[in-house]
Amino acid sequence: MALIVQKYGGTSVGTIERIEAVAEKVIKFRQDGHDVVVVVSAMSGETNRLLGLASDVMERPDPRELDVLVSTGEQVTIALLSMALKKRGWDARSYTGGQVRILTDDSHGKARIQDIDGDKMRDDLNAGRVVVVAGFQGVDADGNITTLGRGGSDTTGVALAAALGADECQIYTDVDGVYTTDPRVVEDARRLEQITFEEMLEMASLGSKVLQIRSVEFAGKYKVPLRVLSSFKEGPGTLITIDNEEDDSMEQPLISGIAFNRDEAKLTLVGVPDIPGVASRILGPVGDQNVEVDMIVQNIGQDGTTDFTFTVHRNEYEKAEEILTQICTDLGAREVVGDNKIAKVSIVGVGMRSHAGVASTMFRTLAKENINIQMISTSEIKVSVVIDEKYLELAVRSLHSAFELAEKE
Repeated sequence: MALIVQKYGGTSVGTIERIEAVAEKVIKFRQDGHDVVVVVSAMSGETNRLLGLASDVMERPDPRELDVLVSTGEQVTIALLSMALKKRGWDARSYTGGQVRILTDDSHGKARIQDIDGDKMRDDLNAGRVVVVAGFQGVDADGNITTLGRGGSDTTGVALAAALGADECQIYTDVDGVYTTDPRVVEDARRLEQITFEEMLEMASLGSKVLQIRSVEFAGKYKVPLRVLSSFKEGPGTLITIDNEEDDSMEQPLISGIAFNRDEAKLTLVGVPDIPGVASRILGPVGDQNVEVDMIVQNIGQDGTTDFTFTVHRNEYEKAEEILTQICTDLGAREVVGDNKIAKVSIVGVGMRSHAGVASTMFRTLAKENINIQMISTSEIKVSVVIDEKYLELAVRSLHSAFELAEKE
């Protein structure tokens, strides 16, 4: 008998019929003798509906009140799933993040989990109950409702698995695993049997929407076996592991996948004084306002000035531009230039460590399609480029073909 934490996303619980199907799936695991903790998202579209209501009332909703509002979506789902299980004769109990005591910091909309009290859940499991927990939410030290950000239910699932010492954390979604790239962009994208935490962390951070980055961080840190599965069809899914457990005699594939992100925006501070500490004076105030910076490029200084460019999430573009405009005045820079029609494309693979020429293949492929590269960032197992958004899909398809990712190993 194993302890399994299962997480079901919004599309998996999008209708009453789908919630009933989730109940049936959970019962199969209980019938096999396993203890099950279920984490659910809000029903598909519900969070967007609630955000729409908030924006109708207030252009920039108060973060605390917004968390109170959007957290109700998951509360509906946990109650309905528990009812579906009870109707079938299986005892279940639902909990909000606050009732389980998922303790977070007080950063509304982007809260981070600090501690989880597993006693209630363990008592219920010992009593033979299915535990159903609301994903995406918690409470801070003062009891205020907090949310973990979009995709936060994945993080909740993995964090509960870590806290309870679960044998496996299963993430059920509308895709049947992790693919070499988004199958909606490349038809012959291939499902990966397994991928390392390191690769999955890069892909999640670079725009792959299968898993939220913090869920992968949790899983890697606490060595939680993680599997991505489909809610709608049977299959092995994709296993995410510490190391690639395939035959050690086989070399790692050069590239495991291509990630991309449309939600990027670029800001440039032109004519910045080229003096020590200027980067800190630019990025310090940006960070103080909780704006996350991604790629950073500083040009070689000329005539005592330089240009400083960085990217942010598109939703934070206007906020970052406001901050940068003030910094421009304070530093005596020439101007702020922005572009919110860019995209980031990245190639990821632990096999890059032992192969030269990966970046040049990427650049040559993009050049062949007349796609201009605006920024470049590299790490040990990835190369990322910023390009014009209108060339995104062409770039992804071309790179997928160039690295022969559709071919079976």
